[in-house]
Amino acid sequence: MSGKIPDPIRAGLVTGWKVFDGAAQGQDLAWDADVVVIGSGAGGAVTAETLSQAGLDVLILEEGGLYSSSDFRMLEAKAYSELYQDSAARQTADKGITILQGRAVGGGTTVNWTSSFRTPPDTLRWWQERYGLAALTPEAMRPWFEQAEARLGIAPWQPEPNGNNLVLERGCQALGLRHARIRRNVKGCWNLGYCGMGCPTNAKQSMLVTCIPQALAQGARLLARAKVERLQADLSSSRILQVHGSLLAADGVSATGRRFAVRARHVVLAAGSIGSPAIMLRSGLADSAGLTGKRTFLHPVALSAALMPELIEPFNGAPQTVYSDHFMHTQSLDGPLGFKLEVPPIHPLLASVTFPGFGHRQALLLKGLPHLHATLALLRDGFHPDSQGGEVRLRGDGSPLLDYPLNDVVWDGVYRSWLAMAELQFAAGASQVMPLHERAEPADSWRQARAMIEGLPLQALQAKLVSAHVMGGMAMSDDPSRGVVDDFGRHWLWRNLSVIDGSIFPTSVGANPQLSIYAFAWRAASELARQLARPG
Repeated sequence: MSGKIPDPIRAGLVTGWKVFDGAAQGQDLAWDADVVVIGSGAGGAVTAETLSQAGLDVLILEEGGLYSSSDFRMLEAKAYSELYQDSAARQTADKGITILQGRAVGGGTTVNWTSSFRTPPDTLRWWQERYGLAALTPEAMRPWFEQAEARLGIAPWQPEPNGNNLVLERGCQALGLRHARIRRNVKGCWNLGYCGMGCPTNAKQSMLVTCIPQALAQGARLLARAKVERLQADLSSSRILQVHGSLLAADGVSATGRRFAVRARHVVLAAGSIGSPAIMLRSGLADSAGLTGKRTFLHPVALSAALMPELIEPFNGAPQTVYSDHFMHTQSLDGPLGFKLEVPPIHPLLASVTFPGFGHRQALLLKGLPHLHATLALLRDGFHPDSQGGEVRLRGDGSPLLDYPLNDVVWDGVYRSWLAMAELQFAAGASQVMPLHERAEPADSWRQARAMIEGLPLQALQAKLVSAHVMGGMAMSDDPSRGVVDDFGRHWLWRNLSVIDGSIFPTSVGANPQLSIYAFAWRAASELARQLARPG
């Protein structure tokens, strides 16, 4: 495959891009730059492209390795260890939620499923009213969404949805639920269905094939396998002086013993909603209000599996092309948690660690994989008074840990979503339905499923909950007493520090967040470019 499909990363390396692998460095590094960008995902890559385009000397630091389409083999065992935090097994403190986060050049954009939604207008209005972010109107944000959509090929999915998504569409039609097709950031998609393992055809317009190559072509430098440990600050000037960290071996985990230090005029934190707060906490540079790492949101996801009479092959075809926001709009924003319905692809390795049961019981379930369907409910957290999200803390070794309490308001959302998904799946023709819970059994009818769900204990580790969206932890606001940064991501305390990633969101987005991060990143990076171009 790699011989037939151009690989822009390998082609660029041949032209002399300034790309360095931490594992290959034989000595400590001491570098200077106009701007150092920590993280290469949606926020970091957009920032690097924008600032390098403005003529600034940009250095990108990425904890993960550099992989490209030539390396992507659609193999779970290979992809998860190379491209995800904790080999796709990162968990909250109580292990109640498994978190899928990217850890490679391109960050989460390299492994996401391409679903692209603008920030919902009601979310923007909430941020305006509750956090004083008056400039963030839907009208003011529209040009930034349009810029991101044009740059990244975001458009409605035109081909027929795969069997997995058709079940969701058919169930919505049968019950009269509002639904629509999902827009995706792809060009010339082969419809393979393995987006979560890296796109082998470069159809996915991730940062790996768009903003990062452009930044490197404009002279930016990239140091991969470089783990940022702390920022060194000068209290008298309220400035970050240096970025310090260690270089990682080829396994991406163990340190080589070599270190790096970077001096820059400006520092951009774009390490994500767990990584960015963790760097500040390790550095002892939390904000004056003590909000760093707090109100971190996940969009907790509950799931329901269904056995369909027709062939589904949930591992084939574009993973997410249909959605329903019907249950987002059945109550007010600050009422019981609303949820968005989508479907996940089902691949054997992740299915075996997510689906309930083990041994013979699970083997029987996975034996029916070609006929298996799953619906997911993405809970909108952060709006209800009792939905405060979680808090990023540090373990003894300085590594981050997200403590996300599963309280009554979350469990209520999970319970209601199981009922909604089961009814929808039976309406779509399912022969059996089973919520993903250790004590659940396949139900043969909607009535039987409802009775079973009503008896399931709402407990961590019993209910199988996951998330691929981490937001908040360094929230923006109009005042340092209720936020860490302003609406351009500029830190309220540290004059030459910006945060440009999903951690700036004051709540969850209420939709797959990649397009929101892109739009806010382009807005913030464009303002930063103007700021740094000014003398003094």
